[in-house]
Amino acid sequence: MEYVVAAVILLVVLVAGAVGLVVPRMRRKELPPPPSPGSTTTLERPPTAPAVPAEDELPPLISPAPVVEEAPAPVVDEAPPVVEEEIPEIEQPAPTAGRLVRLRARLARSQNALGRGLLTVLSRDHLEEEDWEEIEESLIGADVGVEATQVLVERLRERVRILGTRSVSEVREQLAEELVAALEPDLDRSLKTTPHDGRPAVVMVVGVNGAGKTTTCGKIGRVLIADGRTVLFGAADTFRAAAAEQLATWGERVGAETVRGPEGGDPASVAFDAVKRGIEVGVDTVLIDTAGRLQNKVGLMDELGKVKRVVEKHGPVDETLLILDATTGQNGLEQARVFTEVVDVTGVVLTKLDGTAKGGIVIAVQRKLGIPVKLVGLGEGPDDLAPFEPAAFVEALLGGDA
Repeated sequence: MEYVVAAVILLVVLVAGAVGLVVPRMRRKELPPPPSPGSTTTLERPPTAPAVPAEDELPPLISPAPVVEEAPAPVVDEAPPVVEEEIPEIEQPAPTAGRLVRLRARLARSQNALGRGLLTVLSRDHLEEEDWEEIEESLIGADVGVEATQVLVERLRERVRILGTRSVSEVREQLAEELVAALEPDLDRSLKTTPHDGRPAVVMVVGVNGAGKTTTCGKIGRVLIADGRTVLFGAADTFRAAAAEQLATWGERVGAETVRGPEGGDPASVAFDAVKRGIEVGVDTVLIDTAGRLQNKVGLMDELGKVKRVVEKHGPVDETLLILDATTGQNGLEQARVFTEVVDVTGVVLTKLDGTAKGGIVIAVQRKLGIPVKLVGLGEGPDDLAPFEPAAFVEALLGGDA
């Protein structure tokens, strides 16, 4: 009986094992086929879920580092170099020593009136009265002036009478001596631009608008810098549009500061502030550009007088330079007289002498005004302003070697 029970249990175990092996195989074969249209299973989601995040995550990894955000940085960095480029552009003006000789070719364009014409006449064997009249006409045409011409011709006639007319070189030497004498070479033509008493020298620049006053003021600054001076500009011509801007541009080119005020402001206030600033920074010379309106002589006198009085609260004005346009001839002398009545003019700067055949205006200015010509402008270049040297000037007018 016991054997029967054991056999039954063994049979049951074998049947159960067989069923366990058959059922999983049946389930594995049945699971793949059920692709029912509306049903979703957890096995279908995993392939889809990782694919979506993988595509969503890749673009953020690339887009956070676009070139767009880095582009502004180089653009911002480019601005400072542009500003810095202007600083190295500070110019070193040409030395003034011998500058008049170097510019001789330009000045020699004027020799057709004072040089060639006079030498041709004076070298004739016999000078008749008509010849002397021709000489007078040449000198007057060169803006020497009637009075100065009469004196010059008389001296020449006396020399020719005593010495006689010989070779052209001898006649040229006689003429050169008389012209140099007419230019009064003993006059003091130095510029008083040395600082003293703990303050800079003050130079006022006056003249009518249109004579190149502001431009010449900038060139005077270059002359001083070329001679080793430090300069500060005062833009006290507040009535002419862009005058201050023009002067500031001249200053920037040589590294000089410009003190300016509002357009239409008080010129005396600007001049005062310029000298004050010059004392603070310790420059050698303060150059003050003033207004040049001539509509009303009384108004001009009041304006320039006020500027000078206010500036002199710091100390006396060392130089007052009058800018004259050489091409205006005798009319320029009338304008000059107005300024000499208003302020104490200490020197004259003659501009636009190149190629005008009007070099004799230098003689007329000194004779009529009794004021030395200290600087002459021989062109439009920034360094075409030269200290006036009578002997070199005459050599250039006559041409050839003295």
